[in-house]
Amino acid sequence: MAPVFTTVKQLLEENSEQQFLDAARILIKFADNVINNPNEPKYRKIRLGNPTVESKLLPVAGALECLFEMGFVEDEEFLTLPGNTSLATMRQIHSELNKYVQSMEKVNGPSSSQPAASPLTSVTTRAPPNPPQNTPTSATTRAPPNPLQNTPTSATTRAPPNPLQNKSRQQITEMERKFFAKIENNLIHVVIYEDPRLQQKARSIIPVENLKTEAHVKLETIKKTDSSAMTSIDFRDLMLLELLAWFKNSFFHWVDAPKCDSCGGETQNVGMAEPTTDEIRWQANRVEHYKCNRCQRFVRFPRYNHPEKLLETRCGRCGEWANCFTLCCRSVGFEARYVLDWTDHVWTEVYSEVQKRWLHCDPCENVCDKPLLYEAGWGKKLTYVLAFSKDEVQDVSWRYSAKHTEMLSRRNECRESWLIQVIHRLWKAREPQNSTQRNEEMKNRLLTELVEFMSPKSGDGQNLTGRSSGSLAWRLARGETGPPTSLNTEPYIFKLSEVERKSKVFHVKYNCARDEYIRISKNGEVTKSFSACVNKQQNVFRKEESDWKMVYLARSEGSTTASLSWKFDFTGMEIDNVEICTSSQTFENGVISWRLCSENQCAILTDAAEVKSYRELCGAEEMTLTVMMSGGKGDVAWQHTQLFRQKMDNMEFYPLDIKVYFK
Repeated sequence: MAPVFTTVKQLLEENSEQQFLDAARILIKFADNVINNPNEPKYRKIRLGNPTVESKLLPVAGALECLFEMGFVEDEEFLTLPGNTSLATMRQIHSELNKYVQSMEKVNGPSSSQPAASPLTSVTTRAPPNPPQNTPTSATTRAPPNPLQNTPTSATTRAPPNPLQNKSRQQITEMERKFFAKIENNLIHVVIYEDPRLQQKARSIIPVENLKTEAHVKLETIKKTDSSAMTSIDFRDLMLLELLAWFKNSFFHWVDAPKCDSCGGETQNVGMAEPTTDEIRWQANRVEHYKCNRCQRFVRFPRYNHPEKLLETRCGRCGEWANCFTLCCRSVGFEARYVLDWTDHVWTEVYSEVQKRWLHCDPCENVCDKPLLYEAGWGKKLTYVLAFSKDEVQDVSWRYSAKHTEMLSRRNECRESWLIQVIHRLWKAREPQNSTQRNEEMKNRLLTELVEFMSPKSGDGQNLTGRSSGSLAWRLARGETGPPTSLNTEPYIFKLSEVERKSKVFHVKYNCARDEYIRISKNGEVTKSFSACVNKQQNVFRKEESDWKMVYLARSEGSTTASLSWKFDFTGMEIDNVEICTSSQTFENGVISWRLCSENQCAILTDAAEVKSYRELCGAEEMTLTVMMSGGKGDVAWQHTQLFRQKMDNMEFYPLDIKVYFK
């Protein structure tokens, strides 16, 4: 169905006949003014606060859509028709509206308000129509789907309630106006990432050659370990992981409250300040105001929104992180989208050519391809998640939730059909900018994406945890430390296999360069990620130093203390002797303390690059290994306690090595 006919049909079907007639006549008048006076600026502006517009147009479903389809765009309190807009579509809509109005007036008279048969009555009803079907095979159906749209209802799978059912038409229209303005603002913003000069500036800062070298090294390692993996991952994917790690660990840093620029003391927020001309130039319309607890000076913290400025400041919160990281991705040739979560978070998506799908990338957390992190790990109640690029805006909410029905019940800022139509219209507006080949490529990608959205994911086995970026108080205030009881993985406990019971030996070790555990006594079983086998952890992340070619576990930036513990349950077997290597390193006045405890006994361990023997736990059937990190000096105190520090290419040495012999 042609888009023009679709918008007029919606206007006709979703309202009473009198509402349709009133709105149609106003729309015809607006179109008449422009068509008859194409060079008159005053007819190209519609004030949204006009009483007639407010009472007769805004409350009517489909009326704003008709204006947008004609070519009008939001311009603060006005709708404006740009001077270079073709009037062809406007003439089509004008003709369609005239046709229906005349047919109704022919039956009931020009001023009749009595109901009459609609010209479409034979094929339609007055109930709100379903959103367009979710296949991109025609020009009108290229928007993200409602994954529940075709779900059959039953006593156990009822459709969720309409969250907008208690809102008036005028309230809904006003909410949708604001929603559209938010979409439009972000579409305008992402064009900045395409600036060649800005991309060059970013490339001059990014250690591209070093990242490529590291990606090639890891690629060769993967080839040797698992040659079949090369069909699902390539150099570009590994390059993305290197870029993500560099950005998190070496380039950008998190700011909860800025340090005093005079004495370096801690500061306290005291409200907001007026932005200066230069701050506004760099899109810092919000400036936080702080006061130093030590010297009482005031400190400004502009929330810059221009990625060029962020390449210089290299700091901020999630908005600044995602903004700058998306630019960095575009600068090194990745196709990237800026992703906005309506519940107040932002991140990036990068397209993988070999995997033929979009990968979730959160630079604040150094996390890739874990889209359920926010719902299952942080405990967020997601609503709308939209992705923006120079080519498109897409509703990608369904990728980030395993609970589609629950999420749909919270989506109360616009009608689902309206959102689909808006996204489709914006897509169509960008098609002429691209080649036929590019448009076909985009259509194929979307088809794959729609199929992905239809199948909710599971977060099982992904080690999804609460947020790590930001202070604990900040994370608690936002409710992003994760659910009280984990929805994904329980704290890990090592338990004996039958093979280990028979051999009376338990042996596990960890290599930080590989970021993997190997269970020697369990047929060489391998587990990726240091946190996967940890029982408890606080303020710890894996740090890679690209310049020094070193890797280690460190405290989260800005934290004063951190801890890790590993728990072992040997029920039915009594410990005879424990041999442990805990190779770590401190700088300045950093402190690392190790403790190995059973229920009744503890042994204090010393950092050493070689295995040491401990018999203090003899007779126990369980044990816990705990390490505490604290101390250090200055802003980089968090780096002065380093666990398992080793060269990135050292794949043979295991700085954590635990071997238990049983009686």
